[in-house]
Amino acid sequence: MVRAVVFDVGACLVDETREYGTRADWLHVPRHTFAAMFGAVIAQGRDYRETFHAFQPDFDLHAEREARAAAGQPEHFGEADLYPDVRPVLAQLRAGGLWLGIAGNQTVPAGNILRELFTGDVDLIGTSDDWGPPKPDIAFFDRIAQVVPHDVEEILYIADRVDNDLRPAVAAGMPTALVRRGPWATIQGNDQDAKELPTFPVDSLLELSPLIAEFNGTAH
Repeated sequence: MVRAVVFDVGACLVDETREYGTRADWLHVPRHTFAAMFGAVIAQGRDYRETFHAFQPDFDLHAEREARAAAGQPEHFGEADLYPDVRPVLAQLRAGGLWLGIAGNQTVPAGNILRELFTGDVDLIGTSDDWGPPKPDIAFFDRIAQVVPHDVEEILYIADRVDNDLRPAVAAGMPTALVRRGPWATIQGNDQDAKELPTFPVDSLLELSPLIAEFNGTAH
């Protein structure tokens, strides 16, 4: 039975298209060129940060974030960057009596933005910078299990990636939902694990509430 739902951030709640566009601009690289390299890196199963090294071999993500902030271009996302199904699904799931959380690989500033956007809508907001180990370390999911007041098999983790999200979440004992949007879900969509691991594969978060109700045997 699903009693808690925990959401990843990028490509799940937040459309990162604009943010990655600004990263290309910072590197003085055409956006379509950056996007092409980004997709190639993902398709090869490499760390997405290698995209930056293709254009700037000595690129340091932490240092560049600080430089952007100093230049008045800090990491930022807001209400306009949320997918249109986010607010409705949070309301639906809350109305269904489910415990809600947000947990992903985010920085401290991003965590602060998430709290500004969602504190009134969810019960927990946690980030890898808050907790220590980032995904795909299974310790990240063990941490979720520690802070959510339900058994691990009752915690549904919703995300867009097979490698970073589904495999370690399932290994930790959680049911999962794969939301099929964003670059990783698109590129990894034909992976066998993308077909076999998720309890619920969805194209929209609005599919979740009825699927969970049916899974829990509470659909009418």
